[in-house]
Amino acid sequence: MNNISHVLFPNKTLTPRHAHLLPVKDEHGNLIDKAIVILFMAPSSYTGETVLEIQAHGGQALLQLILERCLQVGKSEGLRLAAPGEFTQRAFLNNRMDLAQAEAVADLIEAGSASAVRAAARSLQGEFSRRIQSINTDLLELRAYIEATIDFPEEEIDFIEEGRVNERVAEIENKLSQLQQVAMRGKVLREGLTVVLAGAPNVGKSSLMNTLACEDVAIVTDIAGTTRDRIAHTIHLDGLAVNLIDTAGLHHTNDKVEQIGIERTLEAVENADIVLLLKSADQKEAESQEEAMSLIQPRLREGVQFLHIFNKIDLVEGSAQKESDAIGISVKTGEGIDALIQRLKAIAGESDNAEGDFLARARHLDCIARACEHIRLISGECVGKTVGLDIAAEELRLAGMALGEIVGKTTSDDLLGMIFSKFCIGK
Repeated sequence: MNNISHVLFPNKTLTPRHAHLLPVKDEHGNLIDKAIVILFMAPSSYTGETVLEIQAHGGQALLQLILERCLQVGKSEGLRLAAPGEFTQRAFLNNRMDLAQAEAVADLIEAGSASAVRAAARSLQGEFSRRIQSINTDLLELRAYIEATIDFPEEEIDFIEEGRVNERVAEIENKLSQLQQVAMRGKVLREGLTVVLAGAPNVGKSSLMNTLACEDVAIVTDIAGTTRDRIAHTIHLDGLAVNLIDTAGLHHTNDKVEQIGIERTLEAVENADIVLLLKSADQKEAESQEEAMSLIQPRLREGVQFLHIFNKIDLVEGSAQKESDAIGISVKTGEGIDALIQRLKAIAGESDNAEGDFLARARHLDCIARACEHIRLISGECVGKTVGLDIAAEELRLAGMALGEIVGKTTSDDLLGMIFSKFCIGK
C-alpha cells in the first residue's frame, strides 16, 4: 500500500487517519481531480487491514478515471477490484465484526423505512449479537457444570439440585423464547411477513387471498384445481407488510402440470413464516384435507407458525372446528376475517414495543428454532430423571452450535460465500 500511495502522491508522506487534500494525476502528469485522501493503518480500519481511501467529486466518468489510475499503479502489487461484499467479508474474517453485524451492513443499505434503519443500526452495533452471546454463555456454563457432575455419579441428584440445573434450563428456554419473538419482529420489519395459503383443492384459498388483498388477485371458480401455480401479492395490514402466497390445491395426482404446481406449493411452505391450512367447515372434503396435511407436514421447517383455518362457517350450524386454536371464517360473509388479521399481527409482534428491535433474517429464525428444540428436549424437570446427564450436555452443546451459526462461530464456508455474494459492490 505504501508503494501505491508513493506513486499516486509523490513526495507526500501521509499521516494515518488525517485528511489530505491532494491532486490525483494520470500517468502523464495531467490532473484528474483534487481529492480527500485518508490512510488507515492496520488494524485501525473497517477491514482491519491497511486501507487508502480516496474521496473524489461525484461523477461516473471521473470516478472511473481515478479507479483505472489506481489499478494501473497497483498492478504490480496485485491490486484488483473488490468482489461484492469483500470489504465486509474481510472485516468479518479479521474479527472486526461478527456475521450478524456483517449482515446488518447490507440490511442498513437496503432498509426501506426509518424503523428498519434504526433496527439495522442496532444490529450493526451488536445488540443482536450480545443477546446471542449472553444465552450462549448460559449454555456453556450449565454444560460445564453438568459435565463436571458426570464425574460424581453417586452424588448426581445432589449436584443437580444444588446447581439449579432444571431451573437454569427453564431460564434459558425463556430467554430463547423471548429472543425468538424479537427476531420474528425483526424479520418481518426487514422482509415482511410471508403467509402461505395451503390446503386441499376448492377450500377457498384464492377467495381468501382476494378478500385480504381487497382486489381480484387470483382467479376464483367452483372448479377444483383452478389455481395451478403460486400467486404472490404483497398487502399491508395497518402498516404490517404481508407477502401473501396463494398455492395450488394439495393432493396426489399423476398430472405432470399439477405435480409441478404442488411441488412449488410445498417449496413455498418450506419458506413461510406462517402457513394457513384452509379446511372446509362443513367437512365435506375431510379425506382431501387429511391428504393435504400429509403432504405439508414433512415440509414444515422448525419454528414456522401453523394455523388451522376453517372456511365456509356460514354453511354449518355451531362450530365444526376440531382444533382448539383454529379460526373460523367465512370469505363469503366476511365473518372471522378481522380475527384472522389480528392473529397475524399478533404473531408478527406488531403490538410490542419496537425500541429494542434488531433486524433478523430467515436463517436467524431457523437457528433460534433449532436451539429452542434442543432445549425443549431437556426442559420440564427432566435432567437427572427422564434425561441423562450425558444427553443433557449434548443437547446444550447442539443448542450452542445452532446459535453460533448466527454470529459465524459455526458457519460453513459455503454459507459465508452465499451471504457475502449478495452484498453490493464496494461493501
